[in-house]
Amino acid sequence: MENDNRLKLSRREMIIGTTAAISAIAATKLTSIEAGESNKIALADVSFVVNGKKQHLALDTRTTLLDALREHLKLNGTKKGCDHGQCGACTVMVNGRRINSCLSLALQHEDDNIVTIEGLGSPDKLHAMQAAFIKHDAYQCGYCTPGQICSAVAVINEINSGIPSHVSTNLNQSPILNNDEIGERMSGNICRCGAYSNIVEAITEVASKAVKKAR
Repeated sequence: MENDNRLKLSRREMIIGTTAAISAIAATKLTSIEAGESNKIALADVSFVVNGKKQHLALDTRTTLLDALREHLKLNGTKKGCDHGQCGACTVMVNGRRINSCLSLALQHEDDNIVTIEGLGSPDKLHAMQAAFIKHDAYQCGYCTPGQICSAVAVINEINSGIPSHVSTNLNQSPILNNDEIGERMSGNICRCGAYSNIVEAITEVASKAVKKAR
């Protein structure tokens, strides 16, 4: 009986000791991980113009332009969709050209001029493309809409500049404004609600006026 009591006591002590050891190891690992991560963070200064305003940020060198806009400048109109450059929800314009901001590091854009959906227009003074999207019901859930609109504005700039697409590959001929041309140029922006025909209608209306004005 005495041996059984000793055996039970030793088991109890073993369980208590093991639990304490595991807790200590876990705490040590957590401290090491936290210390390791903090040691790896390298901050760098970057300056660029966003929607007409000069911005100065100290960022982790791994910060994407998308996260800089959303998390640091609180410009949440630009959406994070796939985060792999496949859906176009994060489209913004940099120096007049559209890019997927999730694929670009913020530090790559020193002194660049960046325009997000917030910089195109306001509720009191909509950009022509924003107004056309409303008029033609070119959205449903609206999540992709900021990227769609930014891309659409850039498309018109491309057409007016004579930049060809896969549909219009002749460098000596101005791009033809039709559904195929617009669809090709907007193919990088996915609308999971399927409002594509309405989006094309909105772009066609604005592009028709812009192209005529440019000519």
